[in-house]
Amino acid sequence: MCGIIGYIGEKQALPVLQKGLKNLEYRGYDSIGMATISDSLNICKAIGTIDGAMRDLNQDMLEGRIGIGHTRWATHGGVSRENAHPHVDCQKRIAIVHNGIIENHRELREELSGKGHNFASSTDSEVIAHLIEDNLREDANFESACMAAFSRLRGSYAILAICEGEQKIVASRKDSPLVLGLIEDGLIFASDVSALLEWTKRVVYLQNYDLAIAANNRVVFRNLRLNKEVSREVSNVQWDMEQAKKGEFEHFMLKEIAEQAQTISRAIQQDEAVMENILQLVNKTESVFLVGCGSSYHACLAGSYLFSQVARMNANLVVASEFERYEQFLNKKSLVVAVSQSGETADVLDVVRAARERKSKIIAITNVIGSSLAREADELLLMNSGPEICVLSTKTYTSQVVLMFLLAYCLAGKKEECSRRIKGLYMDVYNLTSKSMREELKALAGVLAGREHIYMIGRGLQFATAKEAALKVKEVSYIHTEAFAGGELKHGPLALIEERTPVFVFIGKENQEKTLSNAQEIKARGGMVIGVSAISQEIFDYWIKVPQCTDLNPVVQAIPLQILAYELAVKKELNPDKPRNLAKCVTVL
Repeated sequence: MCGIIGYIGEKQALPVLQKGLKNLEYRGYDSIGMATISDSLNICKAIGTIDGAMRDLNQDMLEGRIGIGHTRWATHGGVSRENAHPHVDCQKRIAIVHNGIIENHRELREELSGKGHNFASSTDSEVIAHLIEDNLREDANFESACMAAFSRLRGSYAILAICEGEQKIVASRKDSPLVLGLIEDGLIFASDVSALLEWTKRVVYLQNYDLAIAANNRVVFRNLRLNKEVSREVSNVQWDMEQAKKGEFEHFMLKEIAEQAQTISRAIQQDEAVMENILQLVNKTESVFLVGCGSSYHACLAGSYLFSQVARMNANLVVASEFERYEQFLNKKSLVVAVSQSGETADVLDVVRAARERKSKIIAITNVIGSSLAREADELLLMNSGPEICVLSTKTYTSQVVLMFLLAYCLAGKKEECSRRIKGLYMDVYNLTSKSMREELKALAGVLAGREHIYMIGRGLQFATAKEAALKVKEVSYIHTEAFAGGELKHGPLALIEERTPVFVFIGKENQEKTLSNAQEIKARGGMVIGVSAISQEIFDYWIKVPQCTDLNPVVQAIPLQILAYELAVKKELNPDKPRNLAKCVTVL
């Protein structure tokens, strides 16, 4: 969701802050703000875009070689300039930016108001600045005041704090991502490693309760829980800046769709020792839970079918935000497979921490090696997808499905067959992302762009694909789109079918007869049937041709619908990279 950037070094901070916030735009935001320190604390805040704010800004207002910036996606408090970050203390000497949720902000606000502090916003974040100020009254040391303030916070946070007269940035995190980039002329903090690729690949991932004090081109780490100085490893990011640029593509979404022939191949390139450890973990467990949100949940749904059909193993499927109703079933013989593109999804991390408390084992599937999920898991499978900038998951979704396929086939003792099948998928995926497929789907988008409702059905693995396809279309085109299991049509959804209602029908060889029977029910009620299958059928009004890939159908059948969703957005003159009200990384509950 919200984005954080901070710079301390030998250059002017403003250009770094501006570029860093631009790199974080994909996370979603409704307001922005920056603060720098020169002779005094300088603040700029605005509703709307970074470009708009920079056009209206007198850049001399933000001089200084120390600065912090923020893109806000409203949670506590509405969209207003007052609620935009950075937030300041009463004397306007201290500025903070914050991601996360401060659960005890009301009681802290009451306490501080009772001491004479005046609040300018309705956010939970502002209490942090006043809490630092309150501790600074007792202790002249800015670092100690920050430590005392942060230790009183309950909830999740990634915080950068600066103070007039102090040539330093104090940073801390708990349950929200924060990473430090090491560059020649200084140090850069960010909520996401992709924001740093402009300057460096050498990064340090802060751990829970870490406090970093950055000054004079060096940084000291302390841990608030351990109450002592600690050392943190420097990691080298494998992504590069070119991967995070659009290149010749008009939008990141289209670029990332086109990359899937490569990313699917990279997904199965896993460490042999890690795979062996994972197989041993699964074989020792009595219960397996597949957990994710959004597209990751749909990948888990496909995984549950693959585990059942290929590995002959029952896997419990649970959407992460509902997992607390299942926590009682976790024990030391349970295994949680937690899936999150960013590795920072709050609901997924809650599941992981509950599993850790009950001594269950955890396998993480994520795209970010230094993420919270990657660090908290017993074993890690990386998607190897490279940076995904578009808010919608495309290439990371298919990589997640491929990793589910890999796990199921390895558990069935069919690893070689798995590798051969994935390698054989390359040309199929390449052809599905071709210009000719785009043109075909662009024409279909023209037919569908004015519709209010679209429905999708499938059975088995095709049901998982229908769910994901419906999510893609509704996310980016804002057309109401729903998916149903084919066998459920008679239990309610048929009532929604009117003359020319578009219904996508996903068909696999194993369920063709029953699914076509469902399509006939739709056709009989006047519906427009759009088939997604290897073979055309007389009943189809439109046909999207895909290869027959049996239990890899969730990959090849999802890709045309990703393209269709993109073309619908373009047809409706919407930005497919930044759908309204949505953010790339959901780090708050």
